[in-house]
Amino acid sequence: MPLAAQSIFDLGRLSYEAAWETQRTYADRRARDEIGDTLLLCEHPAVYTLGTTASERDVLDTSRAPVVRSDRGGEATWHGPGQLVGYVIADLQAWDRDLHGHCRRLETIMLAALADVGLSGRRIDGLTGVWIGDNKVGAVGVRVRRWISTHGFALNVNCDLDYFTGIIPCGITDRGVTSIARELDAENKASLDFESVKESCARAFETTF
Repeated sequence: MPLAAQSIFDLGRLSYEAAWETQRTYADRRARDEIGDTLLLCEHPAVYTLGTTASERDVLDTSRAPVVRSDRGGEATWHGPGQLVGYVIADLQAWDRDLHGHCRRLETIMLAALADVGLSGRRIDGLTGVWIGDNKVGAVGVRVRRWISTHGFALNVNCDLDYFTGIIPCGITDRGVTSIARELDAENKASLDFESVKESCARAFETTF
């Protein structure tokens, strides 16, 4: 159902493969200029995904969740309940064909959502994604074909971070992962609402794109 604007849709919880197919449909429509830039928000059942530069060795424990080879850029990551995934279908020809700039816009969406719950996220030079201290809270992985982007960002809201021990997240071994729930104090954690984080990302998408 639509969220806040026609270009933002809440898909609920669905499999990674189903969301992937949905992205392809929207990307084809975006390429034909039938729709504008679009944000698809969802959660996935637990799954490890391997990007185009990932190695099978990046998955340390295949018993924890199924493994899917994806066409997005990047290495290994996890998706699952309590993590908000945002797939951005955008025509980058309207953004100077700037892939790095696109990744920065995706980071901006997550930084805005963190600020809305009182957390200060940051970027780290040379690394994609959003960090709190030295721990990664939001990942970015995209694919661009004919300058139409698919895939996007994944923000850890209140997920089970133990799943990340089953992989080498994004190929990084010297930094950790975290979530909004872990970073909030006890009082704020009690009021953390997944839907409100979703709304924050939707508002940030509207202003950023």
